[in-house]
Amino acid sequence: MVHELVLVVLAYLLGSVPFGVLIARLASDVDLRRVGSGNIGATNVLRVVGKGAAAFTLLGDIGKGALAVGLARWADANAPVLATVALAAVLGHLFPVWTGFRGGKGVATTLGVVLATMPVVGGLLLLVWLAVAALSRYSSLAALVAVALMPVLVWVVDGRWAMLALSGALTALVVARHVENIRRLVAGTEGKIGQKAREANSDGHSTVG
Repeated sequence: MVHELVLVVLAYLLGSVPFGVLIARLASDVDLRRVGSGNIGATNVLRVVGKGAAAFTLLGDIGKGALAVGLARWADANAPVLATVALAAVLGHLFPVWTGFRGGKGVATTLGVVLATMPVVGGLLLLVWLAVAALSRYSSLAALVAVALMPVLVWVVDGRWAMLALSGALTALVVARHVENIRRLVAGTEGKIGQKAREANSDGHSTVG
């Protein structure tokens, strides 16, 4: 029990690492939480800092989720523990202790934990995100379509109850963090991928994070 608790706490702390904030500070000496949309994810980094910094942020946010699950796999954790560790990593990104529990929207870290727990499902989700993003130029829409399909893909490809429960929880969390994005999509005011911070509304259009 103590062993599993350590893995969960470690996953939360890894998930809490605010790569967007750190990379934006190093690249441009800006506080990402005070510019653009204020979100700490890769989309806001892209708008505020640039493509290179956004790519590093995206890799960091995906990687921390994958690392948390990878450590649990290395410790030979069973499926329920893996699912709990994965959820803890995403919660860490959403509510990071290092930034006063003000985090991102969880898309990249969700992808990281799914890739590590269910590689085939993760790969399919990535393809869905890329396809919708390429067609629509809306990062938020791509994320919402991908997470909406996630429980179905998990049921078809994996089928373990722990992973089904994880997919349901992750879908609910990501959708809940995108309520404002959904409203803007309906209203036609959502910012598109690559839109500069000065062109975006101050209420925030960032979604990958």
